[in-house]
Amino acid sequence: MVGKVSERVLAREGLERTDNGMKQTSWPDVPPINQKNYYTDYMKRDDQILSLRLQAEANRDRLVQNAKDRDRALNNTNGDVTLPVDDLQGEDGGPSSSYMDPSKIIVIHPGSQNLRLGFASDALPKTIPMVLATKYPQTESEMYEALPRRKFEERGMDQQHGEEWSKKYQKACNDLKVDMRQNKRKVLPNSKDLVVNFNRRTEPEIISQHNDPLQVEWTDVSTLEDGGSESAVFIGHQAQRVPDDSNPKFKLWRPIQNGWLNENEYPTQAHLFNDLETLLDRAFRWELGLKKSTEWKQYSCVIIIPDLYDKKYVEQLLHLCIEWFEFSRVAFIQESMAATFGAGYTQACVVDCGAQKTSIACVEDGLCIEDSRINLKFGGWDVTETFIKMMLYDNFPYQEINLRRRYDFLLAEELKIKYCTLSQANISVQNYDFHLRAPNQPTRKYMFKCYDEVILAPMGFYDPSIFDNSHKLDKRRHLIDRSYNAYDVDMPDDPTSAAQLAILAHIQPSVTQTTIPASSFTGAPGEMGMATPSKERSNPFNFLGHNHNASATPGTSKAPSPAPDAGVSTPVPAPYMFGASSRDLNGSPAPSARNGGTPAPNGSFLLPTTSFDNNPTSNQPLQRTAKDLATERDSVLPVAPLDIAIMTSIQNAAKGDEKKVRELLGSIMVVGGGAKIPHFAPFLEERLRARRPDLQDKILVSRSAREMDEQVVVWKGASVFAKLATNDSWITGGEYKVLGSRCVYHKVLWQY
Repeated sequence: MVGKVSERVLAREGLERTDNGMKQTSWPDVPPINQKNYYTDYMKRDDQILSLRLQAEANRDRLVQNAKDRDRALNNTNGDVTLPVDDLQGEDGGPSSSYMDPSKIIVIHPGSQNLRLGFASDALPKTIPMVLATKYPQTESEMYEALPRRKFEERGMDQQHGEEWSKKYQKACNDLKVDMRQNKRKVLPNSKDLVVNFNRRTEPEIISQHNDPLQVEWTDVSTLEDGGSESAVFIGHQAQRVPDDSNPKFKLWRPIQNGWLNENEYPTQAHLFNDLETLLDRAFRWELGLKKSTEWKQYSCVIIIPDLYDKKYVEQLLHLCIEWFEFSRVAFIQESMAATFGAGYTQACVVDCGAQKTSIACVEDGLCIEDSRINLKFGGWDVTETFIKMMLYDNFPYQEINLRRRYDFLLAEELKIKYCTLSQANISVQNYDFHLRAPNQPTRKYMFKCYDEVILAPMGFYDPSIFDNSHKLDKRRHLIDRSYNAYDVDMPDDPTSAAQLAILAHIQPSVTQTTIPASSFTGAPGEMGMATPSKERSNPFNFLGHNHNASATPGTSKAPSPAPDAGVSTPVPAPYMFGASSRDLNGSPAPSARNGGTPAPNGSFLLPTTSFDNNPTSNQPLQRTAKDLATERDSVLPVAPLDIAIMTSIQNAAKGDEKKVRELLGSIMVVGGGAKIPHFAPFLEERLRARRPDLQDKILVSRSAREMDEQVVVWKGASVFAKLATNDSWITGGEYKVLGSRCVYHKVLWQY
């Protein structure tokens, strides 16, 4: 044992303590967190969020300035004039109404086929086709195959349009006959033969130009060569009227198709964004009269976006309006929310039938219910194409029709608007005529007959397999990748919906499987595990897992609990799919909230990116990342019968509450251009009553209030939203320059 060493020896060996009690660092000591009870208020107060703080400061400065102006006016008039209190602030304490001048607010509603824009003070918007024409070596009719797609070299109609489609069409005709007989409608046995034989013998009548009073005025492209135009760009109606045989040739570009940015026809992302910016720029100048871009700083802008949107699309529109157009403020509103504003509804299930997409969402108290949002990729354009295809099958006299040609497309839209209906009372063999007006050709008048094509084409909303859905997912995510979380680059960040996932699972059940049992690859029977990825940002489908027990221990903290360790998964009930047991789109039952999901057959899912265990007898489930799930969901086209989709949306919005189901079924509102087909709302009501016979007296499908045009209800609602005095969703240029697209998180009225 070593003896004690004296202090003198320690000092001599350099071990004497010489510090003065100072700490090793000037940073304060942080005590360990008590995991049972800790609290933080970080980012939970408005004064900690820059965008909200700037807005509060702007309101305060405006109140101060108004007070100074009021005092100055009182001093100049010696107290004889008293300004109203409304000049300082609104009745509800918000900014003054003079600050929100409706004539200085532009409302924009971009769509797949039409762009609607105007000032918030306007009664109706200006409608412009969402298309622009630029010089190009080839026209779109020369670059792409003809629409409707068919094999011109074949002789028989079955071979031209395909055996499979012909069988579907014949089955639809037979089902319609049976239904009409059940409804005591008169059905002639040889109706189809009368139509086919008459159309086969019909020859066009040539009408000279001086005898045609409705001659079309085509766009004169020679003005470009003379310098009479600003640039070689035509938009809207002018672009659609550019002759197909013009010199130089022009090609039509459509920046938005099927409800999302058109990545299929554009070669580069820069070209796509440039065309979108050019189209909006020309619309502002030519349609709204804002010729000088220096004036645009005085205007604000409200943009209508889809209920289920791509964040890259929203951020690009925000960038265009703030950086390129230099608007003072920008606000966003969802389509279904705007529809309820326009119709004056507080609660509704909004069915928006557009040109190339149909969206469904339940709105309650001015906000969309997140899990009820559905976006189906078909609409009025599919009805037009299918109607022409059915007419061609029945020997339509104008067999050369091609919807890629501009004048043929306008003709097809005219025929659909005139003759398509959903009323069986109007189904009979009748004679019709139309005039074909092509550039540099004499007008031709055709006589034709039609029978059940006028109702079978719009009935495609309830049997989408009759539509041509083969090319709607071409080059999806080819130019623009999906949005990812700012803190986890592998976590997709685009909004999701339980109802939309149910539609996808109805088509391909494997999209809901987040784990794959190893037994699936070894041949042993086993069900798919329902588990969430360990890094899920939020779980929009777990609406049954919330704690509603009042007797539970009250929470003492608003802070979230720590994330579970990697590899830990929680069972999640599948989203509710209405009619999963009675009807299926591809032969396999869809997962339901009642049975916890249906296992997918082997081979029907994507292989995970993780490597397999070398041990073939291992039963460890293979985890699929959120990116894998998002990739597979993008590969499935969301298509389902309209009545099934509406019931699915309502069931996921109600979350098991039968009272709310009855309320939403009694307030279904149909908007959009596709809903202008005659008898559309009563026909949809009949289909829904057949789905829920126990609630027949509760189901009510209505058009927009006050007989407003279904196409402008959404725009009108956005103009009402723009004029609200208390609106905290405006994004200013200063906020965008500091925060970028992150300011959208704090400004929009829903969870972004």
